[in-house]
Formats: sequence, C-alpha cells, structure tokens
Amino acid sequence: MGVYAEPLAVLLADYAGVGAGQRALDVGCGPGALTAELARRLGVANVAAIDPSAPFVAAVAARLPGLAVRQGSAEHLPYGDASFEVTLAQLVVHFMADPVAGMREMARVTAPGGTMAACVWDHSGGGTGPLSLFWDAVGEVDPAQPGEEHLPGSREGSLTELATAAGWGSVEPGRLTVEVAFDSLDSWWDRFTLGVGPAGAYVATLGAQARTTLREACARRLPDPPFPLPATAWAVRGTRP
Repeated sequence: MGVYAEPLAVLLADYAGVGAGQRALDVGCGPGALTAELARRLGVANVAAIDPSAPFVAAVAARLPGLAVRQGSAEHLPYGDASFEVTLAQLVVHFMADPVAGMREMARVTAPGGTMAACVWDHSGGGTGPLSLFWDAVGEVDPAQPGEEHLPGSREGSLTELATAAGWGSVEPGRLTVEVAFDSLDSWWDRFTLGVGPAGAYVATLGAQARTTLREACARRLPDPPFPLPATAWAVRGTRP
C-alpha cells in the first residue's frame, strides 16, 4: 500500500499540524513514507523513527542518512518523557500487540501541549479503504476469510475509543482521503502478489486457479482502466494534557 502511504503521510502531517520548530517521532515507521515527510518539513535532525522490523529500520536508515531510527515496539518506546512535540503513527495501530499500551506510550513521550495523531485505513464492511474492494472480492470467492475489518482502529469511532482509553486528553476524530491513479488492472493487482500484509499473505496461499478467480472477481469491481481509486483512513488526534 506504499502507493497510498506517501500521499497519506502529507495529509496526516497536515492534520497533526507538523511545522518548523518541532521535534517529531514516527511510531511504526515501516519503510519510511511518513518519516520522509516529517524530515522534509522539520529536517532529519528533528525527526526520530522506530519500528519492530529490522529490514524496515535498515531501509529508513538508508533512505534518510543521519536520521535517528531505532528498532523497537510501540508498547515500549525507548525515549524519555516529553521528548517530542508531535508523535505520529501511520497505518500501524491495528498491528500493535496492545494498541492502548502503544498509544499510551505515544502520549508519554509527547510534551505537554504537544500533539499525538494516528490513522488506520477504513477496513469496515463495505469500507472505503484501499483494500476494501479486494476483501469484498475475497468475500465472494472465499466467504470464510475474515478480511481485516476486525482489526483495532479500522472501523468508525474505534481509534477515538483507543485514544481516549490511552489518555490522549482532548481527542478529535477525523477522516483522511487520498486518490491514486492506476493505468491498468495489473498495475493495481500486482501489488497483492508481493506477499506483503494480510492481503498479500492471503494471495500467497492461493493456487494458480484460485488466484485467477480472485483477480477476475476484483476486475469486475474495478472501473475500466485507466482509473483513479480513492482511499479513506480513519484518524484521531489528541493534545497532551
């Protein structure tokens, strides 16, 4: 979903009010879509990033030389209290082992009056996230598959509930929508064959015929190419008390 993650990073940084003079932390940075946007706005020296995946940490270090990137989990952030003016988590809360604990840690490392913000794709049934059409097609050909709508933060109101439970102070829900253009069915479908994330992992389990059947079910739901596809993420921001 990297093709969506980069434009989403711009919207999340705007939503959190990221601007000059701040020090920011990217929690669960992945390959660095949001980290790069933060570094563009604040300078590498004012940005820190953390992710549990060693390959992602290495990728961010190579992408942004000089950046303070570390391997670790959201639930145990290796930073002191009130270390950052803004702490963000893009497309990661639903993968946290304990979302409330992870978001509580985000608040702990944010300075009083600072901002915490997070977003998760809309995976609710009939949702508008970038994977909604895919999982809708899976539901047609393999109804026993659960999809991702059960994941924390992926339905309306869920992120707000988690942020409130984590003590984010004044909490405001939001929605962030981006649009990505695809020039062919393959330019959309091929991303699901890379084995990345729950969707990619599911496709990797399929035999050749089942994969073709799923691809055709997706094609029936897509416009004729070239086509733009919007995608919406639920968002939440809070002000550190």
